[in-house]
Amino acid sequence: MTPVSDRSAWSVFLIFLRLGLTSFGGPVAHLGYFRQEFVERRRWLSEAAYADLVALCQFLPGPASSQVGLALGLSRAGYAGAWAAWVGFTLPSAIALIALAIGLAQAGDAVPAGLLHGLKVVAVAVVAQAVWGMARNLCPDTPRRALMLASAALLIAWPGTAMQLLAIGLAALVGLAWLRPAADTAHQPMGVPVSRRAGGAWLALFFALLLGLPLLAVALPGQAVAVVDAFYRAGALVFGGGHVVLPLLQASVVPNGWVSADAFVAGYGAAQAVPGPLFTFAAFLGASLSGTPTGWTGGALALAAIFLPSFLLIAGALPFWEQLRAQPQVRAALLGINAAVVGLLLAALWNPVITSGIHGVEDGLLAGVALLALMRWKWPPWIVVAGCALVGAALMG
Repeated sequence: MTPVSDRSAWSVFLIFLRLGLTSFGGPVAHLGYFRQEFVERRRWLSEAAYADLVALCQFLPGPASSQVGLALGLSRAGYAGAWAAWVGFTLPSAIALIALAIGLAQAGDAVPAGLLHGLKVVAVAVVAQAVWGMARNLCPDTPRRALMLASAALLIAWPGTAMQLLAIGLAALVGLAWLRPAADTAHQPMGVPVSRRAGGAWLALFFALLLGLPLLAVALPGQAVAVVDAFYRAGALVFGGGHVVLPLLQASVVPNGWVSADAFVAGYGAAQAVPGPLFTFAAFLGASLSGTPTGWTGGALALAAIFLPSFLLIAGALPFWEQLRAQPQVRAALLGINAAVVGLLLAALWNPVITSGIHGVEDGLLAGVALLALMRWKWPPWIVVAGCALVGAALMG
């Protein structure tokens, strides 16, 4: 039984704070950490419900892993739980990046290359564990394994957000046409303490801000409103999250002189070395602004603006998604979608996780030991992450 105390916002905050301190490896690795923590260990939701949630967040713009975390917190402890999950998961990296921006001149390149490389290697083990666990549960038969492999092959050959959406869409059609849920498979609900009326209101606010903030920025000249507008649009319009948001952020802050090109590149490099979501790079940029607001205020403002669309979309979409996924036709489509999502993770395991993390035999051996530690020896992920980081620093030191 899951402890009742897990349903308090404070407990949600502490759980996600630990993840925010130890979840290195990028969004795909984060999904692996979440699955291990909330499906296998705490059993907050079933494997199928988790896969359905990941599929929904793949469709929405914004950072998919952070949106999964928001949805888990919302389901567990309401709006306060969503806030607690976001703060816990985001705060460690946001504080580190704001502090780096403020002291960049003194800090310089403070992250050892070997430490960063060790974190990339351990991401291979984390993602491989997630792919194996999800494939075993969500692709138990030949048709779904074929869908998984076809989706992975498509994305390896033609990577990109458009191909991700195409693969998921085609898999949904295949599931609707040829796959059928088992007759004895009951719908496994995910608690959503948001009504459909409230969900509609959150979605309306999402679009109102998307259309209204540019007009407000023109009506109220000043950097603060313009910063909120720029970072809100970045969080609202970018599919794929993570690295995909970088070109839009660069276009928003460098040409107009808000942030220098050198500072932008330095902050991006530092964002690779901290745990938690890559979208916290916005906190670095906000703290690096040349005018007012800047520092801690600018960092907090930019961070809140880029994540606000995710709050509104998750609170708005979940009530409708929970009702839709209970329908037999939607459940059939989800069988195909879930297989495609595993294919997306498999493709990501190859590129960029393996291609950027494994550069030689030593890296492969370290990743293999990390995978054994996670899957066979059942070591806590934070110990494995810390160990690989230290080994990487020692080997390249």
